Amino acid sequence: MVHAAAPVARRYHDLTPHTPDSVRSGGHTLDWDNKPFPFKVYTDIPGLHLPREVDVLATPTLAAIAGYGPPPRPRLTLSALVSLLYYTAGVTKQKTYPGGGQVLFRAAASTGALYQTEVYVIVGALEDLSPGVYHFCPGDFTLRRLRDDDARGALASAVANATPGRAAATLALTGIVWRNSWKYRARTYRHLFWDGGTMLANALAAGTALGLAPRVFTGFVDDAVHKLLGVDGAGEVALALVSLGPQTASAPSGRAPVAIAHATVPLSRHVVDEPLVTHAHTVSALQTPDDVARWRHGRAPASLAAGGPTVALPTSESQEGRALGETIQRRGSTRHFARVPIALDDLGAALWAASRPVPADVPSAFTDIYMSVHAVDGLAPGTYVYRREEHVLERLEAGDFRRQAAFLCLEQPLGGDAAVTLFFLSRLEGVLAEFGERGYRLVNLEAGLAGGRAYLAAYARGFGATGLTFYDDEVVRFFQPRAAGHDAIFVVALGHAASAAGGVLGLTTIAAPTRRS
Repeated sequence: MVHAAAPVARRYHDLTPHTPDSVRSGGHTLDWDNKPFPFKVYTDIPGLHLPREVDVLATPTLAAIAGYGPPPRPRLTLSALVSLLYYTAGVTKQKTYPGGGQVLFRAAASTGALYQTEVYVIVGALEDLSPGVYHFCPGDFTLRRLRDDDARGALASAVANATPGRAAATLALTGIVWRNSWKYRARTYRHLFWDGGTMLANALAAGTALGLAPRVFTGFVDDAVHKLLGVDGAGEVALALVSLGPQTASAPSGRAPVAIAHATVPLSRHVVDEPLVTHAHTVSALQTPDDVARWRHGRAPASLAAGGPTVALPTSESQEGRALGETIQRRGSTRHFARVPIALDDLGAALWAASRPVPADVPSAFTDIYMSVHAVDGLAPGTYVYRREEHVLERLEAGDFRRQAAFLCLEQPLGGDAAVTLFFLSRLEGVLAEFGERGYRLVNLEAGLAGGRAYLAAYARGFGATGLTFYDDEVVRFFQPRAAGHDAIFVVALGHAASAAGGVLGLTTIAAPTRRS
């Protein structure tokens, strides 16, 4: 059924599911000779090489996720900005494959390790960094200055909020469509926001641990932000903004910024367009600051109604587990689970972290967390749904569902070998009714952010996680009748890795930024 409030988003979602037939009959093959380059590199701007020391981020991971950190900084320093960029999007590990191929893994997970999310920084006057708009390249750990004026006033106008005009800096996250659609084709539009949300989980936690009071903005005039960053709004699109640092005097509003177009290294020999992605993003754009302000009036979804019997989860202690810096350094995507149990309080910590409120310009809780539990000490195997307000699990059906969970995750063993597999579902029709076409961005962004927080909580507590794709309609059917009216959005599996060392198999930490105590 097409929803009148957001027919394009509804149609996009209904045209891009995975099914057992679609994954066998798609016929798409990967053109390895045309694989996109994993870094955006400007060829006409010299790079500002950043200091190679970063903060250790000693704040406990769960505390940082929950927004508990050191007192706000009186000013934003270059060293704090460098640490934030490293823990948000920096290269943290490398893997060399037989034959000499190398993958540089980043601080935040990305679908297929394709890393299509780019990071820009809009700053005012900063010690050792001039005002302007910069692009961060993790490949050579540099900033490149795209604009040489204080653009925060123009950004505040585009966001219809004074905060970015007073904040010391704002991160802008964008997605390069082709870098992901090379492999995932039209389903990439979901991935842009999953991966952007996963990176936001790192940015918010690191920003909190650095005393930078991060705040997310999902509403903005798209064309204005694209023009400010010098991106085309089709092949590369703005996903979200994060204001950072102490409030300063408001930047001058000034005139609208002039267009910029800097030369970059080509992504690959040729680019294949994805019309469904382009159309979904274009129709969800906001045109004026007044449109942005009106859009923010959408209401939060109602809490999930109470159902069957529940299991109380242990209260999460935000001071437990690894410090955030160590967690991000260790984080990876677990490739093999050991089929051994995790503790009930480990599951509770991951769910608690995933569902913390987001400091943002719109409400949160657009997704509900359903799960297939396979091996959790003190919890009977079966299916459950998490009720975040009460921090309890509602029992749905008892049984061993490893085989079914693996099938739901595109028949990947990871989904069944995990101790528990989390399925993020949304009452999508209600979100689209409140937030229109752009509501689809919100649902996928929040699912990615919640999944990213579950990742961090898992590695903080000493076990692993991995994001998985799924058979959309089969997931909803599996959790019926409780999941009636829901759509499947994202999946994260949790459990102990099969290797004794844990984490990502075969990875070594690179000698890039060193950590500063």
